[in-house]
Amino acid sequence: QHQRTAKTTTQPSVAGRDQQAAGTTTRLPAAGRNRWVARTTTRLPAAGRGRPATGTTTPLPATGQHQRTAKTTTQPSVAGRDQQAAGTTTRLPAAGLGQWAARAAARLPLSRSVGLGLARPFARPARAVAMVVAVLFGAAAVTFAAGLSASLGEVIAAKNHNAADVTVGAPAGTAGSGKAVRRGQSTAADPAAPTASDPAALSPSVTAAIAARPGTRAYYGSASLDAAVSGMSGPVTVTAFDGDASWGGFTMVGGRWFSGAGEAVVPSTILTATGTKVGDSITVTLRGRPVVVRIVGEVFDTGNDGRRVFADAATVRTAVPGLKSTTEYVDLKPGADTDAYVTALNAELKPLGVGATSAKYANGSDTATVLDSLTALLTVLLVCVAGLGVLGGVVLDTHERVHDLGIHKALGMTPRQTVTMVVASVVLPGLAGGALGVPLGLAVHHAVIPAMGRAAGLRLPDFVVDVYGAGDLVLLGLAGVAVAVLGSLLPAGWAARIRTATALRAE
Repeated sequence: QHQRTAKTTTQPSVAGRDQQAAGTTTRLPAAGRNRWVARTTTRLPAAGRGRPATGTTTPLPATGQHQRTAKTTTQPSVAGRDQQAAGTTTRLPAAGLGQWAARAAARLPLSRSVGLGLARPFARPARAVAMVVAVLFGAAAVTFAAGLSASLGEVIAAKNHNAADVTVGAPAGTAGSGKAVRRGQSTAADPAAPTASDPAALSPSVTAAIAARPGTRAYYGSASLDAAVSGMSGPVTVTAFDGDASWGGFTMVGGRWFSGAGEAVVPSTILTATGTKVGDSITVTLRGRPVVVRIVGEVFDTGNDGRRVFADAATVRTAVPGLKSTTEYVDLKPGADTDAYVTALNAELKPLGVGATSAKYANGSDTATVLDSLTALLTVLLVCVAGLGVLGGVVLDTHERVHDLGIHKALGMTPRQTVTMVVASVVLPGLAGGALGVPLGLAVHHAVIPAMGRAAGLRLPDFVVDVYGAGDLVLLGLAGVAVAVLGSLLPAGWAARIRTATALRAE
């Protein structure tokens, strides 16, 4: 029947360690018949860390005849460290793509560190897309550079026309053992090298010696002289072949090689300058005498700036009856010893004042060298940019989940496994970037190379553009993975070196 009122100052218990410091005024109930109201500040338990609970009123269960109502102001617990500041309403992320990828990776027959790394890009799709774009440009640059270098090599090989094993016509004593002539050096091994108006012709004894040698499969002779073509200003060079020269390394862009008198093949430059096409006829003036020839093919040739006409010797002899070959080109039978052949042939030709050589004509291009160098430099720069893009993304990702790294280390993850996990996180973006970058580089190459040929007044053969093999494309695609892995090594090393305690304290 008696009541007493006690004005007390209470402190939170050990179990309520997360409450704010509050000196609250609490009136104790008397004899259990009165109700009491306690105004306190409490923290929600860990199980409710994702619930918005700012300024809520929570009824407490009654005990016996007494009830109490606590008006509480709550804050998120430590377990909800990813929530925003107190007083805001936050939710836990729903099970999304990242969690699905993690569960799927856990089912794969891979180590746990690899599985965690492979699932990481799905947790941050936007960042993974940025990595893919960076790798894409790097892979495209490598693909284009490799194709450009190969195409320029094919152009140089095609324009040299050096399929013959042995060349006869060089001065005696210059026979070699197959070493290439220095780039840019003019030699008699060039099958269409311009000669003087009245060159020294080879005697029939030379041809007879070549034909009689064991090991000779085929041979043809050539002679060149200046001429004029109707519709063109300036001189052109006419090269006449005595014999079948179709095997001599002349690459046809269109049409066919000539097969008899009255036919000729010309490069794209002459077709463009004269406004003609394959099948049309042009007039060639040789020593003041016009000769009409029909164009039966377009040949890839850059000699004399593409101003050369190739025809049968019988065609040229209608204007120059005494024309004789100045150089002979020999193709040997399979298995023949080239050095032994040259040595024996020189012994027979020395009294005639001529010699044989197995040296190949290798007239390169300074422009091609410059283009190769510039392309290589540009490729290195783009690959570095791609690597830096991957590096930035991995650094952000690693710092963002440094606390998780601490948990992994506390559970026993070794530094090597940490490096594996970080590197594995860029493998899928690297594969995707490589798979997309190779077709892009291929498309750029197929657009640029023909444009370069057109700018030079040439139509390039198909094999100059189609330089990629299936194996090459696979390796170029894997180059994207290599770029991504190289970009991730630095942050992977930092993640492996960080101490467990330091990582656990990080937020």
